[in-house]
Amino acid sequence: MIDQAALRAQFPALTPRPGRPVPHYLDSACMSLVPAPVLTAMGEYYTEFPGCAGRSLHRFATEVSHRFEAAREGFARYLHAAGPSSVVFVRNATEAINIVGHGIDWKKGDGVLVSDQEHNSNLVLWQRLRDERGVRLHILSLPDDGSFDGDALDDALSKGVRLVSLFHTSNLDGRSLPVPEIVERAHARGAQVLIDGCQAAPHLRLDLQRLGVDYYALSAHKMLGPTGTGVLSGTPEALGALRPLLLGGETVEWSTLEQHALRPPPYRFEAGLQNYAGVIGAHAGIKFLEATGLEAIADHDRALNEWVTKELADEPRITVLGPADPRRRPTIFAFAVRGVDPSDTALFLDEGYDVLVRSGRHCVHSWYERRGLSGNARASFYMYNDESDARALVAGIRELMERVPDAPPSGTSAGTRSRAAPSTSSRRPAAGSRAVAARSARPRGTKARGRGAS
Repeated sequence: MIDQAALRAQFPALTPRPGRPVPHYLDSACMSLVPAPVLTAMGEYYTEFPGCAGRSLHRFATEVSHRFEAAREGFARYLHAAGPSSVVFVRNATEAINIVGHGIDWKKGDGVLVSDQEHNSNLVLWQRLRDERGVRLHILSLPDDGSFDGDALDDALSKGVRLVSLFHTSNLDGRSLPVPEIVERAHARGAQVLIDGCQAAPHLRLDLQRLGVDYYALSAHKMLGPTGTGVLSGTPEALGALRPLLLGGETVEWSTLEQHALRPPPYRFEAGLQNYAGVIGAHAGIKFLEATGLEAIADHDRALNEWVTKELADEPRITVLGPADPRRRPTIFAFAVRGVDPSDTALFLDEGYDVLVRSGRHCVHSWYERRGLSGNARASFYMYNDESDARALVAGIRELMERVPDAPPSGTSAGTRSRAAPSTSSRRPAAGSRAVAARSARPRGTKARGRGAS
């Protein structure tokens, strides 16, 4: 069991302030809140040892070098990676995926396999390599019910796929893919596997050696760390075969005016001065996760999602994306209210109930484009959320439905999943009386701050 009061007290963003209500923050799939120990660790760098790692020999440089490598060892343990040399510090998972994509020695006709539900960071890069390098891009369609078709994967792998690049847990609907099965099937066909672990690493106890992946990417800003910090983890063999994306600084073993030699991984991928404070803070973040207990966090998140799902299960205007069973999407409640634009839903919840959710296409534009949908709202749960957050979300959604008239399902409302996407010219933002009602409906008992009626 998590002591919610004690835990929430560790997060400054949830501290009560005069004249400012404590928000019901339900957008952790985008970015988690940051606890005090992370802020303290980052501040210590700037106030106690603001030096450059691996360069000077004075006490500041020595201390930051020690802390930086301790963070590398900490992430290696957290991920159960092959060792510290398998942990490369990057700005975010997007950079990690780009390092792999640009680092492979592609041959014309080599194939990359992604799903039809990937974040833009795991799609547009491969489109560019297709256009510029002749790499073939293959798409694996995922069933809407959250199931996985191994035979469909085998069929795709038979088309000359060199790299499989998939999410571990979806930021769109919260489903997780069977990574061990995917790796086994891919390796049997001679393909490497890159996994986007942004949504899994903050919640699951990972063992990369057991999973068998070649590369694993994550962003620390989704797991209690600061922005601008992330990790690319890879097997020694996989990292050793990559061509670095950037050169200079700490990547160089030696150089002359004519030639140079690079350092071994992970250093050859960490060009220039690093975000020392961020990495040290990210290390404090995973310590906080481990101290809280990943199993306890997972149970807590799932319980909140199950309660919200049950409370809204009988509302005919609510459509939930992904698996019907919240245990198969434990951290995400992605929903649409029929007849209400997703952005209006988010603004209404913020204005009237201090509930902060995300709306739109969640950087998975391709998925919505194929279905002719404008987007949806998404609530995501984490360790610091409590029953009051869940109740505020449900109350806000119910009042919104009460105040905004119902309407028949539409391909632009995201109220249902359409079978085929209409032409681009037929899609437009929600308009007319329903949209006006949503934007002008002031939640009862509140003094709207002006955005909801804009």
